[in-house]
Amino acid sequence: MNEGSNIELLKEIAELLNTETEMESMMSEALNKLINGTVFTSGWIFFIDDQGKHEMVSYQNLPASLTERGCERMKEGGCWCVNRFIKGKLTKATNIIECLRIEKAIEEDPNATNDILYHATVPLQSGQESFGLLNMAAPHKTHYSHEELALLESVAFQIGSAIKRITLTKKEQELALIGERNRLARDLHDSVNQLLFSLTLTARGGSAMTDDQDVKDTFQTIQGMAQEALSEMRALIWQLKPHGLENGLVQAVRGYADMLGLKLDAEIQGLACLDSKYEEALWRVSQEALNNCKKHAGVQSVRYRLTRRPELVELIIEDCGYGFHYDPTNSLPSVGLQGMKERIKAVGGSLTIDSELGKGTVLSVKIPC
Repeated sequence: MNEGSNIELLKEIAELLNTETEMESMMSEALNKLINGTVFTSGWIFFIDDQGKHEMVSYQNLPASLTERGCERMKEGGCWCVNRFIKGKLTKATNIIECLRIEKAIEEDPNATNDILYHATVPLQSGQESFGLLNMAAPHKTHYSHEELALLESVAFQIGSAIKRITLTKKEQELALIGERNRLARDLHDSVNQLLFSLTLTARGGSAMTDDQDVKDTFQTIQGMAQEALSEMRALIWQLKPHGLENGLVQAVRGYADMLGLKLDAEIQGLACLDSKYEEALWRVSQEALNNCKKHAGVQSVRYRLTRRPELVELIIEDCGYGFHYDPTNSLPSVGLQGMKERIKAVGGSLTIDSELGKGTVLSVKIPC
């Protein structure tokens, strides 16, 4: 390609990356344009987190040997480009002379990679932040020119900038959501919560002012319903604005259990600071589980086990209450339980439930991190 064609291609990719599409779709389209406009025939993108774990988030036109079994070869195990990135030795576009994944595929079948032998790799960066790698390959190519590597560096810079923009946008949205939750929590506390409290006092006073038993019973019924609604409202305010979460997940859960009138038998092992997305997910699941214990289990105490291992966070919430008939092959029996499962799945974890009538319920959460 000549310089003019490269500039035009970069403009097209820049326009694509500035659209408001989903990140994976955006990167897939960028790879597609890069393949259609250059000598490269295959491309893939790895995201690499702070712990060195890599994830292939997008690819185009990979040989069948690299996509079989759900791209297993690309997802599992280590490789030289990822290892060099983790060690800080990949700072610019580079010719990777040997690719462990491609080598293994060729060992199994010399014709399995469509004559792709090696690939070029370039880090995805924005400022001082690095997000992963852009890898590109072509048949029979064992070395890529300075011009080809310079083009890849320009594309990788555009992709890195787009990732940074999307990340900042998500953070702004999260902050806006937290702000709206706090505002709604304040409004509920200042209006509905106070009205329910006043209704409770009024019903109590009305009951004390009459000698008519039927009227007294009516006022006491109103007082009980208002008190129950007040408890529900306080729980809702806690869900919107979790007081105490700034002091850690466990303290917040203890406070929420106290508010519900539950005794929390908590055991914490190896816990350190959690990423905010994991802490938020565990907090919301804990709330829903404790609410279910309060409403349906018929018990006043709950066992709460939170364990942090080097690569896993595990939460177990157990009660010895009524339990319910649960068949894991069927859909979850309530919107709340389904919501818990989806929330944990959204952060890469899994949630399982073990329950039988008369034998209580055990809820288990595992999140790799």
